[in-house]
Amino acid sequence: MDALECLACGNAYPLDIHNPFCPVHGWPLLIPASRKKRRIKTSASTIYERYADFLPLHPFDPALSLGEGGTPLLSLTRLACELGAPHLLAKNEMMNPTGSFKDRGTVVAVQKAVELGIRRVGTISTGNMAGSTAAYAAKAGLRCLVYVKEDTSRQKIVSAAIHGASVIKVRGDYASLFRRSFEIGRTRGIYFMNSVDPFRIEGYKTAGYEIFEALGADAFNGRKPPRIFVPVSAGGHLIGLMRAFLDLREIGAIGSMPRFVGVQAAGCAPISRAFAGRAETVRRFPRPHTMAHAISNPFPPGGDLALSLLRAGGGLMTSVSEPSILRAQSLLASREGLFCDPASAVALAAARKLGPGRGPDILILTGSGLKTVEDANPVALDIREQDLGGL
Repeated sequence: MDALECLACGNAYPLDIHNPFCPVHGWPLLIPASRKKRRIKTSASTIYERYADFLPLHPFDPALSLGEGGTPLLSLTRLACELGAPHLLAKNEMMNPTGSFKDRGTVVAVQKAVELGIRRVGTISTGNMAGSTAAYAAKAGLRCLVYVKEDTSRQKIVSAAIHGASVIKVRGDYASLFRRSFEIGRTRGIYFMNSVDPFRIEGYKTAGYEIFEALGADAFNGRKPPRIFVPVSAGGHLIGLMRAFLDLREIGAIGSMPRFVGVQAAGCAPISRAFAGRAETVRRFPRPHTMAHAISNPFPPGGDLALSLLRAGGGLMTSVSEPSILRAQSLLASREGLFCDPASAVALAAARKLGPGRGPDILILTGSGLKTVEDANPVALDIREQDLGGL
């Protein structure tokens, strides 16, 4: 049976998929780093074989994969020139099978569900995790229940329902729904693989290993460390990426950590507000309102842990305005051909706000704009009508 650990107190706990939180501190419980010798297996053909030493899978079943991971790290040459940045790069997570980074975590959690003999899985979601969980459940032959926020876009709801999942739009507080889902899961025998699920977080690490391999070890051993801009909602994605580089530092592959920049929309920025106020705990954000629905989480369950990791690693949190999000989305599409959702665009908005770093700046583009076309800036769209005879 897998054991979990709390980074706040160091205590170990047996795996309980219906309560993945420290009973003392409330932090998300994580998979402890392996004590065995670990290395990246550079000759492996899949990312799960390549990074097997760093993942809690015994073993990975390729039949449950949809081809996630291996996404490109693109050079944004035109935007770099405009911003005066020495190197501006984008990790294009839109290239994952269901259009978002969620697939990296979902495939690991679904693998664990199958390993444990679980037949029903679920999640609560603002959209991307709904479609991802439903798709991988379908691949594994599992039943799937998805709860989404009432304002979730139709495209994202359809992307879950088309895979055979039962999708329920829920009115009410999103943070309360998160906690309630674990009670429902225990009662009905459903594994709710939510945002800070320990196996989901393990899957998110793989993007960090890919960034390391793409840049090379020298990029992390000099005086110009990369900055990695990460959109932040519940905190699980940021935690996973940071854990990847902690793994790499532990095995001696890198000498220093990259500087992580967590980004939230100003209209829902509980972790950013806590960071700016030097608080140790995150408080509920009142009256959230932002077009970046995928990161609109007023009381993120991984917030305190994310704060701790950022401060320990020399990172920071920031927030960006709605106009800057729209502008960043338009720039990525019109200058670089990358149509991402508003939640992804916050990464570029933050890079523009903070100015160029000394080393490479890496934007994590978490999700496709094709699922949120209604949020595209109409001012940036040149759409007209004309009679055939007038052409």
